[in-house]
Amino acid sequence: MLELYHHGSSVCAAKVRLALAEKGVEWTGHYIDILAGEQFDPDYLKINPRGAVPAIRHEGAVITESTVICEYVDDAFEGPALKPPTPLGQARMRMWTKLVDEEIHPSVRPVTYVTTHRHSILARGAEAVEEHIASDPHPVWRERKRRWIHDGFAAPDVADAVGVFHRMVRSMDAALADSEWLVGDAYTLADGALTPYANRLEMLGLSSMWSGQANFARWFDAVKRRPSFRPALFAYLPEELRDKMRADGEKARPEFEELLARLD
Repeated sequence: MLELYHHGSSVCAAKVRLALAEKGVEWTGHYIDILAGEQFDPDYLKINPRGAVPAIRHEGAVITESTVICEYVDDAFEGPALKPPTPLGQARMRMWTKLVDEEIHPSVRPVTYVTTHRHSILARGAEAVEEHIASDPHPVWRERKRRWIHDGFAAPDVADAVGVFHRMVRSMDAALADSEWLVGDAYTLADGALTPYANRLEMLGLSSMWSGQANFARWFDAVKRRPSFRPALFAYLPEELRDKMRADGEKARPEFEELLARLD
């Protein structure tokens, strides 16, 4: 039995849950509460020294990094193929997954923090804020979190992060002009990789980002109709947290729209 270490609000964990669902793989879960800092627990750091989710354990081996895990799941288990059959198709798929790893994922943290997480953290009081920041073992991330929590949308990297998503939607819309899915007419790991980020934007009230992007909107509607979508994205996300993210996103709409207006 495959074991998955994951959290409900983690986009990377959702990406792996999507791949497992699409392949029909049964798994047992270990819920790591990243909002409470459980990813930095010494026992979990033995599993993933980077202090991040997801991680899997299969046949005694631990595998980390969500993109690597998804390809492993596709290769190791029977079920529908999630990679294109040709080398060119696989290269095109990996261009999307590489974009997610290098540009899109680093941008989701500042956008999520300034929209919703910062309010929960600040509500705990000054001492708890410092404890939250100090719990991150990476100095660069500690300083970035400090700015997101205290400066909100004025933090220096937030506008750049919104710009990444603005370009992502338009690049996807162009790629989808002549095909049903991102790499041809079959669903692949490329679609699964982008799905949690599109969902995060929608949850934070940013669906206006694809207003006028008909191909992207059609793709996202098709994604949400797949049987894998709701279990992978929402079954492990507490309803209270989901509602709070939506409510905070609605409050942040004017600030988001101001940033987006500069990009159009």
